Amino acid sequence: MSVKYNAPEIEKKWQARWEADKLYEVTEQSDKPKWYALNMFPYTSGDIHIGHWYHFAPADTHARFKRLQGYNVIEPIGFDAFGLPAENAAIKSGTPPAVWTMRNIERMQRQLRSIGAMYDWSREIATCLPEYYKWTQWLFLQLHKHGLAYRAKAPANWCPSCATVLANEQVVDGACERCGTPVIRRDLEQWFFKITAYAEELLDHSQIQWPERVIMMQKNWIGKSIGAKIVFEAETGDALPVFTTRPDTVYGVTFMVLAPEHPLVEKLTTPDRREDVERYVDLARHETEIERLSVEKEKTGVFIGAYAINPLNKERVPIWIADYVLVTYGTGAVMGVPAHDQRDFEFAQKFGLPIQVVIAPPEWKGEALEAAYVDKGTMVNSGPFDGLPSEGGWQRIVDFIQDQGCGKRTVNYRLRDWLISRQRYWGAPIPMVYCDKCGLVPVPDEDLPVLLPEQVEFRPTGESPLRYNEAFVNTTCPKCGGPGKRETDTMDTFVCSSWYYLRYASPRYDKGPADPEKMAYWLPVDQYIGGIEHAILHLLYSRFFTKAMRDIGIVSFSEPFTRLFNQGLIIVQSRKMSKSRGNVIAPDPIVQEIGADAVRAYLMFLGPWDQGGEWSDQGMGGITRWLNRVWTLVQNEISRRQQAAKKLAKKAKVPAGAAADPPVAEAERELLRTTHKTIKGVTEDIEKFRYNTMLAKLMEFTNYLNKVEDTDVVSTRAWSEAIDTLLLLLAPTTPHLAEELWSQLGLPYSIHNQSWPAWDEAHAADEVYQLVVMVNGKVRDKISVPVSMTEGEICQLAVVRERVRQFIGEKQISNVIYVPGRLVNIVVG
Repeated sequence: MSVKYNAPEIEKKWQARWEADKLYEVTEQSDKPKWYALNMFPYTSGDIHIGHWYHFAPADTHARFKRLQGYNVIEPIGFDAFGLPAENAAIKSGTPPAVWTMRNIERMQRQLRSIGAMYDWSREIATCLPEYYKWTQWLFLQLHKHGLAYRAKAPANWCPSCATVLANEQVVDGACERCGTPVIRRDLEQWFFKITAYAEELLDHSQIQWPERVIMMQKNWIGKSIGAKIVFEAETGDALPVFTTRPDTVYGVTFMVLAPEHPLVEKLTTPDRREDVERYVDLARHETEIERLSVEKEKTGVFIGAYAINPLNKERVPIWIADYVLVTYGTGAVMGVPAHDQRDFEFAQKFGLPIQVVIAPPEWKGEALEAAYVDKGTMVNSGPFDGLPSEGGWQRIVDFIQDQGCGKRTVNYRLRDWLISRQRYWGAPIPMVYCDKCGLVPVPDEDLPVLLPEQVEFRPTGESPLRYNEAFVNTTCPKCGGPGKRETDTMDTFVCSSWYYLRYASPRYDKGPADPEKMAYWLPVDQYIGGIEHAILHLLYSRFFTKAMRDIGIVSFSEPFTRLFNQGLIIVQSRKMSKSRGNVIAPDPIVQEIGADAVRAYLMFLGPWDQGGEWSDQGMGGITRWLNRVWTLVQNEISRRQQAAKKLAKKAKVPAGAAADPPVAEAERELLRTTHKTIKGVTEDIEKFRYNTMLAKLMEFTNYLNKVEDTDVVSTRAWSEAIDTLLLLLAPTTPHLAEELWSQLGLPYSIHNQSWPAWDEAHAADEVYQLVVMVNGKVRDKISVPVSMTEGEICQLAVVRERVRQFIGEKQISNVIYVPGRLVNIVVG
């Protein structure tokens, strides 16, 4: 894996020069069109591994390409710096989270700089710094002011042993990660953002160019369902509304199911059923939502002893509780229609509940069903609606329940409001005060930020130290001036990352999240790059935040990221990199040996970037050999140009009226054609992030130049153009090597300030192309024909080919079919 030139020394030299010259610091004062290139910023985990490089280096290649294309490109960098790992480190080692985080940032800054990316470091941010989270808190207050942030009871993960709430990340296999005690669900007052207010708008992706897979994941997560709300009534008189997408099956309801946490369970449960019900409710609290909703899980449930009345046929139906119903989805109650819902069918079979067919399958004669029938059919056993097709019955029944005042058409969403409360220390404090007299009171803007205290005690239980820090908790009410207590929950770290792209526009601005004029220039982001795993969290939250800020009047656009690309995952030994597996690849030693450019190029050559690839130390050899050939090729050209310059200096000036250059020779025409074809291919590949095929074209171009280097073509203008073009095409991928060779050729500094080469279609077009020759639809030959040849000439040439004549023989030709640019098919009878 050696290189002929001292790559690490060259790279350090140019990185220092670029930084000294502020080459990549950009402003809004430009006559070029803007391009905002953004990569999802890294978490401050401590070290940059090769997986980070796989994210950042190819993304930088695209940003550099856009700069060469003539855009005013901003490529900022920062750190997602709040979160649980820093808190865990504090508990284990006693190192304060701020100290641990800032040490990691310092180390990661150095490692990120070694990539050679064109980051504008003057715009660096870290979400854990007060000057950043002041505006996170300010945005919380704006959402609260506009009814989009609220406090309500919600189930939380509770460790009975540690006596604390756990984040989802702290629950491992249903147990507390610290003490191993089984975790239960407990209802607590927590803070939410009302993302459901934007559910319908979040389904609209028409303004953005995103991968279809991400769009579908978001649509499925939002989960729009069109149906009806039907109000059943318990015999106690309590209303039990349900949401259903199949109102046409309401006559088939034979039971109702409530979520174990439903607020009416306790009231409706009869004394003789209370013990069983309470036992089941307790069991359900020990299950995660994923476990409860699993289709493979055996159906369980308990009858609570109460009944409800079906509003259409007035029949009594038993009320059960079951863990597959969630209180947070829909109304927390479902109507059981076992004949037409497979989950209800299995539940009814297990507990011996009636199965009443109300949508008849084709050719149904009244026999018992072996499985739920969920398709369209004819309504039966449905009173006045018998005989209607189920689609028409759907509408008629909804009209009826609306007329009767026991239901209405409605739309339901799977999406739930975003729970942002975290019962931990290392996060942005929620800027609210509790006052016995005034209730909940927002912290005034002028008192922001609410600072995290530096001297805190981390307990082995993992409880947030903010709860016991009296200097933090005890304050005065901003409204009445009396005693108050601060909110001790901090915000989900996704809140910090839901608006960070704004801050890069003006990271030192102190009158708002960002300077409005600079936001208007740079935003929205033109190209966003990050992993598919963020499809339904960060990417959805950022879209919600943007739309909310638009409605509040903070921004003027509706979508944060116009284009999105998801890179794949780099694996090692066929497995995802992990410290526990011992397969994490540290890039620093490799960069010190062969340089960043070689690592950048190798990562992009692994395979399609969106599919990921497998790291192999042996695979680096091919890349370094290619870069060595590039180095040698250009060194030879430097020598030729130096010699040519000396000769030119000795010659007298060519007199006016001298003869023009002789006609372009065939070799030069071929060189021009190869150069312009390469420009075209490389440009199209980078535009679409096809880096592996882009590099293959550059390698082919290098090999071609090596092949013709010993011919007279090196004395032509086309040769000089080809060498310069090679370096310009290399510049986005191997920025240091390209800068060094460009400089050695005596060309203007910097190569990254030059223009991307344009191709001429006339030069790029092939002068000949291959055609397939078929006889009766079977391939029999291939021929090369000039582009100028007519259809008649091509057909005539195909017919007389010796290999083709063998298959025609004495048979008569009945037709010759020509497909331009592709084939000739000779039909014989």
